[in-house]
Amino acid sequence: MQGWWLSLTLGLISAGLRLPNLSQPPKLIFDETYYAKDAWALLQNGYESKYVENADSLIANGDTDVLLTDPTFIVHPPVGKWLIALGEAVFGFNPFGWRIVAALVGIAMVILIHRIALRLFHHQLTAFLAALFFAIDGMAIVHSRVALLDQFVTFFLLLAFASLLIDRDTLNTKLKSSEPLSRLRPWLILAIIFTALAISTKWSALWFAPVFAAFIVFYGMRVRMRLGILNIYKQIWKDDILPLIPIALFLVPSIYILSWTGWFLSDNAWMRNAQTETLLPDALQNLIDYHVAMWNFHVNLTIAHSYSANPWTWPLQIRPTSFFFESYSAGENGCESGSCAAEVLAIGNPLIWWAGTLALIHQIWRVIRYVDGRSILILGFFLAGWLPWLFFQERTVFGFYTIILLPAIVLALSYSLSLLLGSPYQSRLGRASAALSVGTVVLLIVALSIFFYPIWVGETISYTYWQIHMWFSSWI
Repeated sequence: MQGWWLSLTLGLISAGLRLPNLSQPPKLIFDETYYAKDAWALLQNGYESKYVENADSLIANGDTDVLLTDPTFIVHPPVGKWLIALGEAVFGFNPFGWRIVAALVGIAMVILIHRIALRLFHHQLTAFLAALFFAIDGMAIVHSRVALLDQFVTFFLLLAFASLLIDRDTLNTKLKSSEPLSRLRPWLILAIIFTALAISTKWSALWFAPVFAAFIVFYGMRVRMRLGILNIYKQIWKDDILPLIPIALFLVPSIYILSWTGWFLSDNAWMRNAQTETLLPDALQNLIDYHVAMWNFHVNLTIAHSYSANPWTWPLQIRPTSFFFESYSAGENGCESGSCAAEVLAIGNPLIWWAGTLALIHQIWRVIRYVDGRSILILGFFLAGWLPWLFFQERTVFGFYTIILLPAIVLALSYSLSLLLGSPYQSRLGRASAALSVGTVVLLIVALSIFFYPIWVGETISYTYWQIHMWFSSWI
């Protein structure tokens, strides 16, 4: 039960930031127009289909009879949309219904970050800070209040990462006690399943698969080295890698194909009954052809967009994405006087991201200087979510994708702050100074989250107060 009460308390704090007024704005915003409607179509038809003209306006007015049977072309796998559909099945086709599962997942991720940090650092304060930063960061709050897919990708990958850490500790315990290792290590199997679910939500999760495989080799080597075990590489191959290969080769494709069950069972889904002349079964060949079309869409997406953000700028939150913006006059939508604005801006707490970027640089130094295993794992997670995008400079990409980087950002920041507090080379005055510095940073982060909260959740505020939040022209 170590730390569980604190984990649940942090979960309650995050719930207080994510659940109130979840239906605000009371309509489809940004890419909800795709995913919330696709989820409803999956629920009703089993496949993504088209809608009547002006569907978004009709839905905002409570009219849910907007679904057609004609199929539509989609570019992401179904798992995340099925999760959105779960909320719609329970609460209806309305803003609360299509956002509630993302909100619950956002709360769960705060608890998950705390448990991961406890297992990674074995330090209560470091774990608390990591979870607190995740709970109050704007990118996490915004993604918990909209029906987009990136929230679910991050959740599944965090579950996979947590499973790997548990497997690492289990491996250490068994090797210490000379227990025989099972060829079926349940936590590794769970890590594969969660990674497959992430891939079945968005293909960008594929980049984490080789990184997680490298993690298994890395910590398998470190554990055995610390215990003085001989023939390390032979044991890693025999006990860690070889048994995993057939399991991964079976589970990942199986889970991915199963996620398309609605498409297989339909007679009307996109390309479901396209004519083929191959040796493969028609359904399988049509699915392959469909995926070729999806791939071509992704690699050729170079349309100019006002909110496109170069991946080099992502860690500094230079070009955030506005999901919703409305102007109001006095008497409209809670505007008391003058002119007002309401916005949902997908931007992180600036201090978390800017200080977190410095902390990531600090982790690089720790890897070079100390070969710090914790820093290696944090950097590996960050690079898996960021580095591949640097090779797609022509593709249209957005700053809200950075939700996948936030776990590494908060883990790096909390680790660097705790190292500053616990440096053995400090004098008493130095320790007091470090405590004051860390405390000031944490208080400033909390203050900035309070300040930015209205533009993360779409509150109606005066236009002047909204302008005060726009520190840079690139934020508008």
